[in-house]
Amino acid sequence: MRVRHAILCLFVLLLAGGSAAYAQPSHPKSPHDTVRAKDITITYGRPYKKGRVIFGQLEPYGKVYRCGADEATQITFDKDVKFGGKEVKAGTYTFCAIPNKDHWTVILNSKLGQWGAFSYDKYKDQDVVHVDVPVKNLSTPVEQLTMTADHGRVTLAWDTVEIEVPVTM
Repeated sequence: MRVRHAILCLFVLLLAGGSAAYAQPSHPKSPHDTVRAKDITITYGRPYKKGRVIFGQLEPYGKVYRCGADEATQITFDKDVKFGGKEVKAGTYTFCAIPNKDHWTVILNSKLGQWGAFSYDKYKDQDVVHVDVPVKNLSTPVEQLTMTADHGRVTLAWDTVEIEVPVTM
């Protein structure tokens, strides 16, 4: 009887262990990061350049870009702010942009949970603000997309491009 009981217990453990392995969430293709600064939090996917030309090829000019990988980037303001000189209420927004060679239009949208920018046209009526910012061309490429929130600005840098949006509380 003890042998049967031991075999049954072993079987249950193996079955439970196998099920747990299948229940593990799949890992995103790009690492994700959360940047926290005073009253600002940014959550985004951090793709790598991997020798590719990013802006103008992988991410075409004139089309909405999610500013990261996987889910669209989200930015949270704990207080009302001026984002690029425009009033924005405290809250969480989807952060995307329309890249162009010499300037980007950064967009904050109130529709959360978007996957990339593939459905942006369905939600563009929920745009909160559009801010045009100049492109700074970098002499040394940035391998992994990097966003920061410090010194009164939100910055995105990747490949040979950097943009900054001034933020005041």
